[in-house]
Amino acid sequence: MTQAIHIDYQLSGAAGVCRPILLALPAWFGIESANQHYLEYVDANPTFIAYNGDTATGFLSLAQPFPQSAEIYVMAVHPEHHRQGVGRALVAAAEAHLRQQDARFFTGQDAERHTSQPRVRTDAAILPVDGLCSAGGLP
Repeated sequence: MTQAIHIDYQLSGAAGVCRPILLALPAWFGIESANQHYLEYVDANPTFIAYNGDTATGFLSLAQPFPQSAEIYVMAVHPEHHRQGVGRALVAAAEAHLRQQDARFFTGQDAERHTSQPRVRTDAAILPVDGLCSAGGLP
C-alpha cells in the first residue's frame, strides 16, 4: 500500500539522505565529481526531502541568489518512485516556501537542454506546474 508523500524541510546536512537517490539515477547523475558537488551543496543548503513512510524518495534544493528569486539547483526522485507525484510535491513545497518569503520568481531548467548526448526519457516529462515558469513570475 502506497503511503502519502510527506515533505520535510531540512536546513542543512541532507547529503546522507540524498546520496542513495543520486546513485540510483546514473543516467541523470553519472558524473562522480558533479554528484560530489551536489551532495556538498545539499549538505550546506536548505533542502526539501520527500518521504513515503520512513523512506526518502526524492529531494529538491534551491539556489536563491536574491530574496525575490530562486531556482531549482538540484532535484532528484528515486526511480522506484517516479510518476507517483513526488516531484510535483517537492516543487509545490518549494513554491509554498518561496511564497511565504515573498519571492516573485521561481525557475527551473531541464538538464536535457544542457547536454550534447541525446537521452530518451521514458519516465520524466516537463510537467506544467501552477506558478512555475521557466523565466516567469509567481502569480
